[in-house]
Amino acid sequence: MERQDAGRSSTLDEPTVADRHASHPVRSARAGAPSRRDSARGATDHTHEFLARTLGWFSIGLGLAELLAPGRVARMAGLKDDHRLLLGASGLREITMGLGILSERRPAGWMWSRVGGDALDLALLAGALSGSQGNRKRTVAAMLAVAGVAAVDCFASRRLSRMAGWTTDDGAVRVNTSIVIDSSPESLYQFWRDFANLSRFTEHVEAVTIYDRQHSHWVVKGPAGYRVEWNAEITEDEPNRKIGWRTTSYAEIEHQGSVEFTPAPGGRGTMVHVEMDYHVPAGVLGASIATLFGNEPGQQIQSDLRRLKQIIEVGEVLRSDGSLTGKGRLPQRSAQPAEATA
Repeated sequence: MERQDAGRSSTLDEPTVADRHASHPVRSARAGAPSRRDSARGATDHTHEFLARTLGWFSIGLGLAELLAPGRVARMAGLKDDHRLLLGASGLREITMGLGILSERRPAGWMWSRVGGDALDLALLAGALSGSQGNRKRTVAAMLAVAGVAAVDCFASRRLSRMAGWTTDDGAVRVNTSIVIDSSPESLYQFWRDFANLSRFTEHVEAVTIYDRQHSHWVVKGPAGYRVEWNAEITEDEPNRKIGWRTTSYAEIEHQGSVEFTPAPGGRGTMVHVEMDYHVPAGVLGASIATLFGNEPGQQIQSDLRRLKQIIEVGEVLRSDGSLTGKGRLPQRSAQPAEATA
């Protein structure tokens, strides 16, 4: 292992996200007796799970047809025979997704992969439609059929995402992760609340302008190198226990969240728990696509917490000699104070 110094920090002032307003379910007046709302929710959940299984079997059936009879499927879709290879690959994709859906009770991730597959199929058909060959009427009919299936897939994916806790009722993507660090809640709170320390373990922050102890402006590198910006404010500050934040104006990605510091069981240090809800234009699908680029927010936060653990426990970030990023220091950027106004 090669030890890599975390470098001079300066930035990540305060997480700019919002203190979450959690709602607690109302308990039934009669202990042990499920409420009508719980019973209705259970029936609805069962319906959505059944719909997912049905789509899983449909995916397997369609995949087998594309794999075993690509020529016939191509003719039905108004495509030329030179699309057989693409249809065979699509068949393998459909079978894989179908098996994935059937392997889980609430396969939100696999269902979103079907939505992505539908988008690819529509792109293939649109390309064929723009060409001069093939049966255009059949291709249009096939596009309408795929669009209809995509609508059902999207509906099921959104429902399953909420059931699995991936999203909130208003469609925000949810991130919920924790790590145990060998330090006291007081020390970790003080380290996190010193905004200059945050850039030492967060990897995607490019610049932070600190206005005051409660407000800041952020520039962060997003998926595929795209930069996003927002203003943020601290909404909750419980010394040695909790910090909450949210975006305010000019937020390209609206989000809110909190970090809590609680003693770990058995005196093994402190449990650092981060919760975030964020809205992106494509919702969970956007987060799933971002994962392909290695930039899904849940993964980012978990990686950041691991770097925080190393800094606190070891004093520096450790990186393997064989890491993809190679040798050298982690890039650190300084926080920038706001310009003084007259």
